[in-house]
Amino acid sequence: MKYAFPKDFIWGVATAAQQIEGGMTDGGRGLSNWDVFSRIPGKINKGGVPDVACDSYHLVERDVEMLKELGVKSYRFSFAWPRIIPDGTGAVNPEGIAYYKKLIALLKENGIVPNATMFHWDLPWALQAKGGFGNRDMVKWFTRYAEVLLDNFGWDVDYWVTFNEPIATYVGNAAGFFAPGLNDEAWARQCVHNLMVCHGEAVKLFRKKNLPNAKIGIVVDVWKHYPARPDNAEDVASAEFNNEIAGYGMFLHPLFLGGYSEKLMKHMRDNGIVLRMEPGDYETMCQQVDFYGLNFYNGLYDNVDEERRRKQAVAEGGNYQNRPEVHTEVLVDVLHMLKDVYKINVPIFISENGMPQTDTPDVESLLNDQERIDYIKGVLKPLRQAMDEGVDVRGYYLWSLMDNFEWSAGYEARYGVYYTNYETLERVPKNSAKWYAKVIEEGGFED
Repeated sequence: MKYAFPKDFIWGVATAAQQIEGGMTDGGRGLSNWDVFSRIPGKINKGGVPDVACDSYHLVERDVEMLKELGVKSYRFSFAWPRIIPDGTGAVNPEGIAYYKKLIALLKENGIVPNATMFHWDLPWALQAKGGFGNRDMVKWFTRYAEVLLDNFGWDVDYWVTFNEPIATYVGNAAGFFAPGLNDEAWARQCVHNLMVCHGEAVKLFRKKNLPNAKIGIVVDVWKHYPARPDNAEDVASAEFNNEIAGYGMFLHPLFLGGYSEKLMKHMRDNGIVLRMEPGDYETMCQQVDFYGLNFYNGLYDNVDEERRRKQAVAEGGNYQNRPEVHTEVLVDVLHMLKDVYKINVPIFISENGMPQTDTPDVESLLNDQERIDYIKGVLKPLRQAMDEGVDVRGYYLWSLMDNFEWSAGYEARYGVYYTNYETLERVPKNSAKWYAKVIEEGGFED
């Protein structure tokens, strides 16, 4: 069967600055929260640090060559705030500006549409030391940073994303396994509130700049939870909690419906969490965007009894491995939910989607990544179905261009369609790269 996509469908790949650039102190770059967090013993798998990563700061020409080899129509990347303004609020770094101007110029020369994220988790450490997103001053700090980006790159970038996956800020402050490594839910809720005000102010600023050929949006990931046993009250409650209280609902409701949901408000009241707000915050958060970016990887089924067994095994020193089953078919449901429940009436992009190789024994096995090809097919099929059913999806960005620093997973989780040799920094196309290039060229695939 042929799965064909529209001629103007945007095929792309995605990366993030902290994960690929390296050059930690090169070219005037300041330290980020992740540079510091990665040095806390036990926080990153096998002690990996992002100091060099893929060294894209020095190998940007090779990266664009790979994009050209793939034939992508668009490249989603992020600006590193510590490279643009090393201390977060002070002088703009001319070498940082020059690096991104070079990247964008190379993309344009090769007919590749830039899709740029303002913030993909790498906060200047100097601002984290002042409280990070928990400090209300972050609104003015971020707005100034956004203005520097728009003034320098506004006429050259076609798609702007204010924030990628703001849930990372929540878990980093509430659960401790992402930067900055705090464990305070009330503080984390305040961080998220301030972040969404930052988003709204950046959108308002973007409108004032009057960039007629550019669009702006936000990226929120959706890992939708379902009760494994629909007749089990605990499973139902777990799925609801993970969706509405600890997942996508805490962002989508204020961003697209206005204000926080009653379920989240009740949770905060029950737990004594009182947000510090200012008049007009809800209106600011709920700015009209031009598109919505959906990062989608899987659907999850909650079985409370299984989760208890897993936690008990871990507590007893066991090695309880529980890799989630693949449920990419739920993408149809997720896309309809965005449209019908959250009333998202702007074009949607799949802004990230991919799968890791985590236990592959040798390079040959890494390069022969048929499992990744099968997984992507399992996403593109329901994506095509949802489009046929009327959901306005305009593009798909594969995560990721190359193996890179995968946050707390370090260098063990390889998501790239290009293999990265972290010793030599050589990039080698995997079978998935060749397959994806053909999909792009033909506008679809046979299966």
